[in-house]
Amino acid sequence: MHWQLRRRNHTATGGVKFEVIEVNQPSREKRRRKGKTDQLDAYSAAEAVMSGRASSAPKGRNGLVEALRSLRTVRESALRDRTATINQIKAMLISAPDNVRSPYRSLKTPRLVAALAATRPQRQPVTSEECTRYALRLLAKRYQELDEQVRDLTAQIDRLLKAHAPGLMNVFGSGPDTGSQLLITAGDNTARLRSENQFAALTGTCPRPASSGKTERNRLNRGGDRKANSALHHIVLVRMRYHQPTKDYVARRTAEGLGKKEIMLPQALHRALSLPCPRADTPRQRTGHYLKNVYRCHVPQ
Repeated sequence: MHWQLRRRNHTATGGVKFEVIEVNQPSREKRRRKGKTDQLDAYSAAEAVMSGRASSAPKGRNGLVEALRSLRTVRESALRDRTATINQIKAMLISAPDNVRSPYRSLKTPRLVAALAATRPQRQPVTSEECTRYALRLLAKRYQELDEQVRDLTAQIDRLLKAHAPGLMNVFGSGPDTGSQLLITAGDNTARLRSENQFAALTGTCPRPASSGKTERNRLNRGGDRKANSALHHIVLVRMRYHQPTKDYVARRTAEGLGKKEIMLPQALHRALSLPCPRADTPRQRTGHYLKNVYRCHVPQ
């Protein structure tokens, strides 16, 4: 949950200029100690801005990111409903009579749906078998409609990304799903993220120290935007499976005694999304290009 606070600044010509600042909700500890009212929330937001703890500009709502958000929201719901539909089909086949179930016993999902959609059940079913056939055909038709929506929305997202964020689409392992999520998390306003650390904290990829005694190690961060973290995780998994330089890096780090999660930790942001191949002996890039494929790559509209 976020609030937007307007800060008034007087210009040299005597006019008034408003600056909008995004403020996070107060900490749970503070709420338990002082309570929760609209007046306390307003005072806490003003205090966060005046002290400098809150300085981020809010996300824009009229650019490429908002267009991607609309398409992605509908696509996620279509994917969820499509999965629920095929689960209903398979569950209904399990409990259906044997003469209904046997023709579809060994069919995979695409052929199963196509076969069920091509059936001709009774238009006015009466018996349980006739009703089962009728229901299965309706579910198959629903699956096909949802699958067509998913394909169409994926193509639309892919078209927007290729037109406005070609650098992001050229990253090995990045696709319409992961690329759109990273742009949605970052937002249209380039003033929101000004450093590598801010983006790492936003996506939950900054490491957390977990050292003890002579053992120095980091653990994965459980905070940040989990959808963006999941997108980065999927990109890393693809690179670890199919990208030869990354596979060589994983093999070398595994020989050094590191586990999979510890290997993925530096891969997640600074190396998996950078164009140079990951190398353990190179320092992290802090040249301002860490977001060139994720955040500042879309063409101004």
